[in-house]
Amino acid sequence: MRLSRSPVEPGSTVNARTLSAVSGDEVAVPDPGRLVHLQFRRFAGCPVCNLHLRSVIRRHGEIEAAGVREVVVFHSPAGELSPHTTDLPFAVVADPTRRLYTEFGVERSPRALLSPRAWGPIVRAVLSGVREVARGRERLPSTSPHGGRLGLPADFLIAPGGRVLAAKYGEHVYDQWSVDELLELAATTPRTPRTNPAAR
Repeated sequence: MRLSRSPVEPGSTVNARTLSAVSGDEVAVPDPGRLVHLQFRRFAGCPVCNLHLRSVIRRHGEIEAAGVREVVVFHSPAGELSPHTTDLPFAVVADPTRRLYTEFGVERSPRALLSPRAWGPIVRAVLSGVREVARGRERLPSTSPHGGRLGLPADFLIAPGGRVLAAKYGEHVYDQWSVDELLELAATTPRTPRTNPAAR
């Protein structure tokens, strides 16, 4: 399923807004003093999302030291997200009506799960997720998640003035910037927009 809104490209300007995080904190996007890495994930407890977010958690100190604030959006209601986000060191935003997804042109598609490039990460995510749930570190997702299972990820790097410096729209469920790619973009992307090779 494609959305009617066109993708947000480098050079676009994001209107200033304040988002409410699941924690109750208010999150300014853009941030007046830092870059914002706005990433769109899928549903609460999504094993593939958790696999990626664990890498972000492990290196969150490096990300903050690079002057980047993480803001992660899910299409689940806050009530579903809360049990999954209590220990996360960054802002998590619930968008069950998909208002932000539509504004940023973030899609849903069967290729999220059907692309052969997604199968390896899906297997790793499920195996890792079972281990983390058994250790009490994570919770199982709903068997019928709000918004379905076909969401695609997307990443945006936003300057303090609201300019989109780089963007990536995932082609499958595990197609997003790695932490290394994010740090490289933060270090090398001028504070004026540029198209990066990973962007679509």
